[in-house]
Amino acid sequence: MISETIPDEVLGTILPIIVYWVYSGMYCLLDLLVGNKYRLHSKEEEDEKNVVPKGVVIKGVLIQQFLQAMVAITCYYMVNINDGAYIVEKKTTSLINLIRQFISAMVVLDTVQYFMHRCMHQNKFLYKHIHSQHHQLIVPYAFGALYNHPLEGLFVDTFSGALAFLVSGMSARASIFFYTFATIKGVDDHCGICLPGNIFHVIFKNNTAYHDIHHQFYGNKYNFSQPFFVMWDKLLGTYMPYSVEKRIEGGLEVRPDGNYKSI
Repeated sequence: MISETIPDEVLGTILPIIVYWVYSGMYCLLDLLVGNKYRLHSKEEEDEKNVVPKGVVIKGVLIQQFLQAMVAITCYYMVNINDGAYIVEKKTTSLINLIRQFISAMVVLDTVQYFMHRCMHQNKFLYKHIHSQHHQLIVPYAFGALYNHPLEGLFVDTFSGALAFLVSGMSARASIFFYTFATIKGVDDHCGICLPGNIFHVIFKNNTAYHDIHHQFYGNKYNFSQPFFVMWDKLLGTYMPYSVEKRIEGGLEVRPDGNYKSI
């Protein structure tokens, strides 16, 4: 255990939830401090285009986090149970093996989410009754990252995370870091702010601007990949290249460069 009093399984369940609200809260504070300077959409555009109140978004996120916690507890129970009792894993994991587990978990998570996400868009029934809830936020913001229909939250986000954990073979301790990292990445992708020097924008092509394209009407058939890589979009022709430009009135905006396959 990382903590002598809190089991790894408990930390792996609750820490991503805490980090979600702390990290998104940091972006809310940053927004107050810098205004529209680094925003991809102005505050006025956010208020005009988004059709769901923030109180409803908070409630929806809390529902999804509750479902995630229940699934996380179930997964930990499945891998740690032995003769009807929990066991604490004492073996150490080498750095190389840990990196392998992280990469395999990232690939599994991306693969499942790409195809299920794309299916949600291509199936008119699923989009209308389930996935359209997430796209009520045309202008994404940080704490709206997990605002989904409960069924989508359970069968897409939560299922893919659980499968990544089980397939990678990572321990409960390793999962604490993986789920926390994935949570931070997901919040960052939806923050709507392109802050200079953001390490996620340097390392990952799948980032805030990339996902902002997908939330716009012209881009909702593109850039399905989330939250780490862009490989499936590029392989399957759903990648929309773009550039981030300064707006005349201040702030930033994402512009498709026109060199993409029409769907």
